[in-house]
Amino acid sequence: MSASVLPLHVETAGLDPGEGVETFLLIHGYGASTFTWRHWAPRLATRGHVVQIDMKGHGRAPKPDDARYAPRDQAELVRALIEQRDLRNLTLVGHSLGGGVALLTALGLLDAGTPRLERMVLVAGAAYAQALPPFVGLAGYPRLCSMMFRALGPELVVRTVLRAIVHDRATIDAEQVRGYAGPLGSAPAVHALVASARQIVPPDLGELTARYPELDTPTLLLWGRHDRVVPLSVGERLARALPNVRLHVLERCGHLPPEELPDDSFAIVERFLDG
Repeated sequence: MSASVLPLHVETAGLDPGEGVETFLLIHGYGASTFTWRHWAPRLATRGHVVQIDMKGHGRAPKPDDARYAPRDQAELVRALIEQRDLRNLTLVGHSLGGGVALLTALGLLDAGTPRLERMVLVAGAAYAQALPPFVGLAGYPRLCSMMFRALGPELVVRTVLRAIVHDRATIDAEQVRGYAGPLGSAPAVHALVASARQIVPPDLGELTARYPELDTPTLLLWGRHDRVVPLSVGERLARALPNVRLHVLERCGHLPPEELPDDSFAIVERFLDG
């Protein structure tokens, strides 16, 4: 199978992959895209080879009308991409749902026995059972979700969600709203949102979380103190489970550290990478 047939959108930047070159694979969150990383990706590109993906059903990725939008399905696609491109010296960087997908990918790589993964950076990563945020819960109702997008339009929906998840609403601007809303204007995109929301909690979540202590990869957990989507308590619990981890909490920050505090958040990532 060639990488081109995977239902992912892939963008690369920075140094060419090769021996001794660090590779950074960036995985966005629910309803988002590579747009999430617009502040971090160019900086990482000065350090190594950057691979950004739109997960299946998101951004510019294909949006097939099937039932395979669960986190495990996404992780299997990410692992397939890693193996097909023979990515090594790898740092997985995941935000929100993408953090959960990164954890599942890391477990898959561990089971495969191939020494590819060097580090992880999990930003407000979904990891344990928790109350679903309202925008994910609403998306679990197909008719309601479709009506909402038709009646309000993607930009108003996105602006409303952003206002609910950042700490300082003054940081929201028109570019950000357009960047997230752009891929959400089609029926297949709404289908993918609904399918992802309805499958977002793995049925075997307890078995998966019990395996987190197996992941001794050096890991940075980065959280906003005021995250109302994936609360800091999730990060604190994950910090207790992972054996080689540091947790950094950003003050006056919500669910989007790479956007709310792009300079401060990346400085923390850079110190971790250098360390």
